[in-house]
Amino acid sequence: MRCSLFFLSLLAMLSAGAQDGSWAYYGQDAGGRRYSALKQINDHNVAGLKVAWTYRTGELATYEGTHALAKAAFESTPILIGRTLYLSTPSDRVIAVDAATGQQRWVYDPKVNLHDDHSEITSRGVAYWPAKGGGPLFGNGSVTNGEPGRIFIGTLDGRLIALDATTGKPAADFGKDGAVDLRAGVGDDIAETSPPVVTGDLVIVGSSLGDNYRFDYPQGVVRAYNVRTGKLVWSWNPIPTDPADSAYASWQGPKAHQSGAANAWSILSVDAARDLLFVPTTSPSPDYYGGERKGSNLYANSIVALRASTGKRIWSFQVVHHDLWDFDIAAQPMLVDIDRGGKKIGAVVVGTKMGHIFVLDRETGQSLFPVEERPVPASTVKGEEAWPTQPFPVLPAPLGIQGLSVADAWGPTEEDAAEARRRITSYRSQGPFTPPSPEGSIMAPGNVGGINWSGMCYDPVNDWLITNINLIPAVIRMLPRDSVDIVERADASVMRAETGRQLGTPYVMKRDYLIKVDMRGIVMQVKPPWGTLVAIDLHDGSKKWEVPLGHMMDPARYPDADKWGSINFGGAIVTAGDLIFVAASMDGHFRAFDRRTGKVLWDYALPAAGQATPMTYSLDGKQYVVIAAGGHGKLRTRQGDYVIAFAIK
Repeated sequence: MRCSLFFLSLLAMLSAGAQDGSWAYYGQDAGGRRYSALKQINDHNVAGLKVAWTYRTGELATYEGTHALAKAAFESTPILIGRTLYLSTPSDRVIAVDAATGQQRWVYDPKVNLHDDHSEITSRGVAYWPAKGGGPLFGNGSVTNGEPGRIFIGTLDGRLIALDATTGKPAADFGKDGAVDLRAGVGDDIAETSPPVVTGDLVIVGSSLGDNYRFDYPQGVVRAYNVRTGKLVWSWNPIPTDPADSAYASWQGPKAHQSGAANAWSILSVDAARDLLFVPTTSPSPDYYGGERKGSNLYANSIVALRASTGKRIWSFQVVHHDLWDFDIAAQPMLVDIDRGGKKIGAVVVGTKMGHIFVLDRETGQSLFPVEERPVPASTVKGEEAWPTQPFPVLPAPLGIQGLSVADAWGPTEEDAAEARRRITSYRSQGPFTPPSPEGSIMAPGNVGGINWSGMCYDPVNDWLITNINLIPAVIRMLPRDSVDIVERADASVMRAETGRQLGTPYVMKRDYLIKVDMRGIVMQVKPPWGTLVAIDLHDGSKKWEVPLGHMMDPARYPDADKWGSINFGGAIVTAGDLIFVAASMDGHFRAFDRRTGKVLWDYALPAAGQATPMTYSLDGKQYVVIAAGGHGKLRTRQGDYVIAFAIK
């Protein structure tokens, strides 16, 4: 089936939100451009931006009696439907508030058990289905005629829930009492942390998996359900199980096709006019050892274009062969139209943790800029066979760190710098695809990016891509399972490192970062900057500017800290007012940058850190900018339960 004319026209109306000031999708439109044509707030008056209203979700009270706070991250981006904002909290509570006042309209709590050992406790948002002839899209939050619209959320405990957008009550005719069990027949590890995608009469989900504990996690099946009934319409498995599939032979070994994951935990994108769904897949499990799955592992670590109505694969482009580095495609694929020789070409832009940006023809998957297959180092781990080459985009040039040497060692004192040099010297470091090793290998960039789930935004007027990146190397050690205890007793740094058990393989993974933690807090061991905001011209792939984003060391102690940048999670948006809005950094500030130069024009200290992507909209002639400020447990930034709207008063 193809999308009906009604739904195509309705989706076109929703995607026109960049022009009319709405924000109906997580990424503003179904292709995740995060661009708004609003310019009431602009580079000339942004200094006058003030708090318009604040809403408190009450989320922290839901964690009482549990250990959830240590993992909780408020990463939600609200969507605007009519006059109502819809958002989700880390525990998957769905909340509707008046977009003009912040007054609560309703709250739905799916009662996720926070005592369970969830790998992540977060929800990045919800999705909306407008229904035919009714729903809050057409009025002030109440149904005008026809059936009500629906809000969809995927939960940490593997449910897909449909809610009446007007009342917040579960849609009784969807699945069982308003929910579909996503774990049934797949596995109890399935979770959802990103919003579903709605196209036509389908709601489509990927899944989130904690992928370093064992070899045979559930496979990352993408599934489409009927929006009214919850009936499964199609599913697609990124790990080929049919020998007739041309990718089947790229998984080699007796257990290769039993590998798990390769899932899509980030946001999917849709081109409704072309009936195309763009799926960003991840590493197979476990991330750092591929001896059970030799070969290039096609469809994993790939951008895959599926026929949205049927789930049939149209094309795929692999950004990492035989992943050994946790180089998931974490960012939403961004759908843009690029000018080539006076002709507009529909493109999909793929941002990666390696800092590589691939710009592909949306219909064919062919790269619009040169890409080279280059030799990379071989593995020294017994039983492993690293792929001999990896794809490198020539343009845009890779962002961030692309390898590390002793010359990159850093510390605020000479003693710190000397310790950093000793540490870097002790590890294997041969560029961005150095395989894990028993002695420890430096991953530069590390698994937090480059470009993580924070993703990218796009200015269609100037064909500029804007993204925030991390520049934090990781250290990965592969230890034979029977010698882990011995190594931990001999080396305190190994004891402190994060452990991936990788059950079903001969090795245990140890992951650490080139940082030092002492009474001063986090002390970095590589040269700054550690987080930046970057602008790229997609006409020719050139970098226009790059500036530090925030700070993570105390400026009172280190006067240059505001030039060093910060680890950052949470994306940026761009507006026609020549502004880029982004929080994301560990210092808890929300900033507006000049789109043309990267200069900071406005800065606001949030009551809790903003590890979320903001959004903007216009209502009653007034433009608002909204950010979820609730912090990040694993980053240890200040936590809270705030949703804050800003406007010019």
